[in-house]
Amino acid sequence: MPYRSDFPLLAANPGLHYLDSAASAQKPKVVLDAIRDYYETGYANPHRGAYSLCVTATERYHLARARIARFLGAADSEALIFTRGTTEALNLLASSYARSYVRSGDEIVVTAMEHHSNFVTWQQAAIAAGARFRICELTADGRIDLEMLESMLNPRTRVVAFGHVSNALGTVNPVSEIVAMVRERCDAIIVCDGAQGAPHIRVGFDALGVDAYAFSGHKMGGPMGIGGLLARRELLESIPPHQFGGDMIEFVHDETTTWAPLPHKFEAGTPNSAGAVGLAAAVEYLDVVGMDRVQAHEQQLVALAQQRLEELGSVTVYGPPPAQRSGVLSFNVTDVHAHDLATILDSTGVCIRSGHHCAQPLMRRLGVAATARASFYIYNDESDVDALVAGVAQASSIFAGSAA
Repeated sequence: MPYRSDFPLLAANPGLHYLDSAASAQKPKVVLDAIRDYYETGYANPHRGAYSLCVTATERYHLARARIARFLGAADSEALIFTRGTTEALNLLASSYARSYVRSGDEIVVTAMEHHSNFVTWQQAAIAAGARFRICELTADGRIDLEMLESMLNPRTRVVAFGHVSNALGTVNPVSEIVAMVRERCDAIIVCDGAQGAPHIRVGFDALGVDAYAFSGHKMGGPMGIGGLLARRELLESIPPHQFGGDMIEFVHDETTTWAPLPHKFEAGTPNSAGAVGLAAAVEYLDVVGMDRVQAHEQQLVALAQQRLEELGSVTVYGPPPAQRSGVLSFNVTDVHAHDLATILDSTGVCIRSGHHCAQPLMRRLGVAATARASFYIYNDESDVDALVAGVAQASSIFAGSAA
């Protein structure tokens, strides 16, 4: 895919092999240009004034919301709440929903592969409510154990939360199958962590069937500090706001306050309007590329990387087969700590992640303290795989020699 030249940082560093897009994706020039243009030609504080510049800024902010909602397959753009990212979106929902609807004796279900943002958040909500926090285990190849999940669901289940795609394993979870299972057995809300889904897979929120979908802009080529919670309107209207302040009120009386309609009810304070404009440019870029092409390209690179790494004979790869994963490859090299591996790779221009990837419960189940993680995106190609494999082979040789 000839897209590397669209990304200024990568175009300026031809020897750099950036394989950490699961943490944060590089930004195409169109995104950087959109943010600069907003600040230089149309910036004001949205919703705060009647003068023409403010009106223009407000219009651009709301057009951005509509564009992002359309990219995610949501017809109701007012049900898209802007947040700083996935973490804040999940905390918003957990705080407001659990406070209103989760009681002692109720149950909240998550999976063992969740990012801490979709694990600790619900764990703490359960503790605060006196509810039971339940963890669905995984199959040996890193997929949700659907039989176990089915057995866990009951009339006391209030929340079922899981990731669209695992940030640590790349597993693409069967959302539609899980939704059908939950709907048949209980009245829980279904929450999907889309931090690794939205950048890599066509989401189609309205058809997906979940009640809420959280995402981060910086993982999909947009700026940091912007993301959102997309949810059913009925759900958002049934829960209280989690923050209070300007722009989210309707009337403030001495004793009581009423809330503004969606989406403003959940967007207290000065909005990140430049971030929204930048994210709108990012999703426009991804739509031009085509999300089906994005997914197919990543799976091709992951399959190639896994095959070539396993041919080295000293590499253990975690997770399902390439056809059932996104652009993430988690692995370890015999007798080489993941952090040491990342350091050696960095010296050759290869950027990977090492650590527990904010998924300590998963690492415990894998029986490791950390893994190395290479994550691919639209600007990667076979040369990045070559550099990764060569660097891993070099690290394996170095540590084999030191052991001898």
